Amino acid sequence: MPNNPLVFAIVTFFHDLFTALWIGGLLIMATTVMPATLKTLGRSGEAKRVLNAIQMRLSRWAYISIVGLAVTGMLLGRRAGATGLFQFGTPYQVALSIKHLLYLLMIALALVRSLYLARPSVGPRPRPSAEHLSTRERLSAAVMMLNVALGIVVLFLSTYLAALSLPGPA
Repeated sequence: MPNNPLVFAIVTFFHDLFTALWIGGLLIMATTVMPATLKTLGRSGEAKRVLNAIQMRLSRWAYISIVGLAVTGMLLGRRAGATGLFQFGTPYQVALSIKHLLYLLMIALALVRSLYLARPSVGPRPRPSAEHLSTRERLSAAVMMLNVALGIVVLFLSTYLAALSLPGPA
């Protein structure tokens, strides 16, 4: 990436935007949308349909953000003179490597949740009552909460990396 402040600002802006879309979407879903929907509609079929529709829209943005973060992250890494992934020589490299590992784990969890846990199971199933949560639904909620926690750690590591990048006192 050229050493142009405007290009750097644009790439950083998109990196931050993709982060806000993905992790912000997770946080809003977990802290606002799910609780409000379940409180208003209970665990009815209608509530599940609403939550599934919202989740499908958020998943699209998450996938776009995952790709966007990878591309902008590589561009930012080139500017910073990164020599490769998963290096642990300095505190900066350690924090960045942990951030990247968590990012990969978040991608894996997002894929498991959207491709496996969100799909209807095959074959006949007992018809649960409206108040009953299936094992798959409980597991999906747990995976989402784990991804929320990992997202918060990734945000902290991003802030820590920014702090490490600042020049020290004169």
